[in-house]
Amino acid sequence: MKKLQSTLVLMALASSSAVFASTDFETLDVDGSGAISQAEASVAAELMEQFAELDVDGNGELSKDEFSAY
Repeated sequence: MKKLQSTLVLMALASSSAVFASTDFETLDVDGSGAISQAEASVAAELMEQFAELDVDGNGELSKDEFSAY
């Protein structure tokens, strides 16, 4: 159920122009986990292009520190 809710939230955000105007950490960390997953980052094309490079520890998520390099 939680995964479904996260998916629905991501879909809503993806359709919102506000996401494209504002790519701050808190906006992209939809589930509040303290990290940006690839699914959460997928709403920002530029971020996705740099995701692998920014993910310094290779864990598949961007921490706040890793995101700050964006």
